[in-house]
This record gives sequence, structure tokens and C-alpha cells, in this order.
Amino acid sequence: MRKIIFLLFVFCFAITAVKCSKEEPENNAPSSFNLVFPSNDLLCIDNTITFNWNNAVDPEQDEVAYNIIIARDRQLTDVVENTTVATTQITFNLEKATAYYWQVNAIDVANNQGTKSAIFAFYTQGDLVSNYAPFMAEQLTPANNETVNAGSVNLIWNASDINTEDTLTYEVYFGEGNAISLIEDSLTTKNFTVNVESGKSYSWKVNVKDNLGAKAIGQTSEFTVN
Repeated sequence: MRKIIFLLFVFCFAITAVKCSKEEPENNAPSSFNLVFPSNDLLCIDNTITFNWNNAVDPEQDEVAYNIIIARDRQLTDVVENTTVATTQITFNLEKATAYYWQVNAIDVANNQGTKSAIFAFYTQGDLVSNYAPFMAEQLTPANNETVNAGSVNLIWNASDINTEDTLTYEVYFGEGNAISLIEDSLTTKNFTVNVESGKSYSWKVNVKDNLGAKAIGQTSEFTVN
């Protein structure tokens, strides 16, 4: 009886080993890569622009495609172009005197998506435009949908302007849930500390103003508290 049980065990082990040996190896996503042109915060003198970026490397040497998204907002929701190509460049004709934000994602033939590229901002030059509005604030911390600890939270953002001589100030909106209100009108630093309570959710946004009255309206980010 023991001999029969032992033989059954060996037989089952052998079948399992064969099945495991036939399993497909894991297919990994392509590597990260960098955007090249338009570079971040660039003023493009032409509105017909050839976008290009570095190659992504696939661990299995699979063919890689690239999905490029161009939008009028930093969160890439107001999309003007969304195209997938097999090369590392593509040309688009865009509107003049407009701020754009772009990102590229690499995808292999097994539909594995690599790390998304950074989001770069640029302006297309307009006719007889002397002052451009600032770019939308890049709201860094807390990130959208992040969870934080109760107590003091430092809201941190970044902002830039094509007109580098302009002086920027910030309107900070903050509130519980979706009910945000203006809490600072002309802040000169790129951070502001708020107090948050456990179990609640909050929203915030930052508008960027230059000294000539041009303004970039921010987008609302949300976070929850442990």
C-alpha cells in the first residue's frame, strides 16, 4: 500500500513539474525613457511641431509602440491629440498662442505598459503676443488621490512662466470634500500649510498669476486622511 501511495505521489509531482516547465515566462514592460522635444516650458516659434523622445528598451526585445497624448491641461483631460505610433517622433499642427502639456507611454506587443514619461509643458507662439499667461501649477504634494496622516499637511506645487521676468503669485483654494474656497489670494511661496482631520477628505487647487494680470486656473486635486 505504501508503495502505491509513493508511486502516486511521484506521478503527481512529475505532472506538476511538466506543467510548470510549460508555463510562459513573465513578459516585462518596456523601460522608462525621456521626452526630448518640445522641452519643458519651451516657447515654440512654430505651431507645426515635431515631437520626439528617446527609445524605450524592452527586456524581451519585443517591438514597442508609443502612445502620445497632448492636452490643454496638466492632468491630460482636455485632450487634443491621442495617437499611437511605432516610431519615436510624430508631427502635429497645433493652435497658436496656446499652452499645451504632453506625455508618452511605451507599450510592448504583450500590451505591457512601461513607466509613463514626465508631463512637459510648452507654448505655441502667437501673433503679436507680448505676454503669455503662466503655465498651470503642477500640484506636487499631496498628489491626487493620495492618503496622508492627520495633522499639518504642507501643500506644495511648482509653477513657471515663459516670460521669465514676470513675478508670479498664487491663489490657494482648499476645503473639505469638494467644497473648496479661497484661503490665500497673493501668496509668493510655492507651499502652504493646512490642518486636516482623520477620516476626512479634502480638495485643493492653485491658480498662478503674473504681475501683468494673466492667470492660469489650476485643477482640483483630492486627498484623504487616515
